[in-house]
Amino acid sequence: MDNREQPEKLNALVLFSGGQDSAVCLAWALERYNYVYTIGFNYNQRHDVELRCRKIFLETMKKSFPKWSSKIKDDFVVDLEFLKNISNSALTENLRITNSATLPNTFLPGRNILFFSVAATLAFKMSITQIVGGMCETDFSGYPDCRNDTLKAMEKTLQLGFEGPFKIALPLMFLDKCETWIMAERIGGSKLVDLIIEETHTCYEGDRNTRNLWGYGCGDCPACLLRRNGYESYVSREAL
Repeated sequence: MDNREQPEKLNALVLFSGGQDSAVCLAWALERYNYVYTIGFNYNQRHDVELRCRKIFLETMKKSFPKWSSKIKDDFVVDLEFLKNISNSALTENLRITNSATLPNTFLPGRNILFFSVAATLAFKMSITQIVGGMCETDFSGYPDCRNDTLKAMEKTLQLGFEGPFKIALPLMFLDKCETWIMAERIGGSKLVDLIIEETHTCYEGDRNTRNLWGYGCGDCPACLLRRNGYESYVSREAL
């Protein structure tokens, strides 16, 4: 799972939620792979506005970045609404978002493991070996399925279970949110940064009415705080 590799003549499947991190990963993949497909998941998340944002983002990216337009291929949305029926999480229930000494209640057990399993099934059908995810253990919220060791093990499991050369690329794994904004600018300039601000969604509360300098969101949930703090650090660095 060496993220320094730049494969040639390979296609990739990007886990694209409609959020900031997966949007940066999409741009990262478009710079490296021949064709890029996207997959999203409807798991009855309370911030399902991201599912609407992802469509707008994809269409706008095609128009705004002609060099990538022909490389952006089919988008898939998979229904995983059953997750709400077999787990408890503030991401799928109307619960007050809290952190605890162990895991925050926004942790949805098995989510990323299931995402990669489903993505691998689709990738196998399409003869795609490269799967790209925006998980990060630097600024993460304490989710064990966002850790590098978990996803290394997942990569090995996919290779064994499918008897195929699957590779999981995690370009943000060791970056903080400030560095993620910097990566976006390095890949697509201020145009990509502005597109991420306007057309991606991170807020757990699904707030698309409150416009902040860093994008839309309540400004108080853990996802908003990470995004805001990262953007403010990014802007401060740019001003030096």
